[in-house]
Amino acid sequence: MGESQKKNGLGEWVKLILFALLIAFFLRSFVLVTSVVEGESMEPALEDGEVVLFNKFTYLFNDAERGDIVIINRPRKSYVKRIIGLPGETISSTNQALYINGEKYEQSFIPEAFRDDTGNSGPIKVPEDSYFVMGDNRKLSKDSRNGLGLIREDNISGKSEFTILPVNEWSMTD
Repeated sequence: MGESQKKNGLGEWVKLILFALLIAFFLRSFVLVTSVVEGESMEPALEDGEVVLFNKFTYLFNDAERGDIVIINRPRKSYVKRIIGLPGETISSTNQALYINGEKYEQSFIPEAFRDDTGNSGPIKVPEDSYFVMGDNRKLSKDSRNGLGLIREDNISGKSEFTILPVNEWSMTD
């Protein structure tokens, strides 16, 4: 192999690596982000220490929906929570039952034992540019009921799509 062929081959590898880095930067900046779940507020859906892949691209074309697990950016910390109340809705909870616009909402995405910790709150009217969020583990969750408040649409940076780590927990999230 001649000297010019070696240089040409090396140049192709450099181009390939730069192209791969550019794609990775684009995906990380505009499409996908990972987050480590901290704490027990999203159990049993997500457990402490799990790494979750969030799709940032989804909400460029679609509105967030009730039940979506999202990553919320705040100045000092990011939170992972489930969307419960949509813009314009009124959310309340009484005697461990959750109500949306005055109608009881069945929280089928969490075990009954966790529903029993929904508590009493509201009614809270969700503004047109915001969402009401809760952790699935109601007893241990800092959420729209107690500390996080209503979440502005521009603070939601992605929808949970896939649990990455630990590998034995690989699954699509709901």
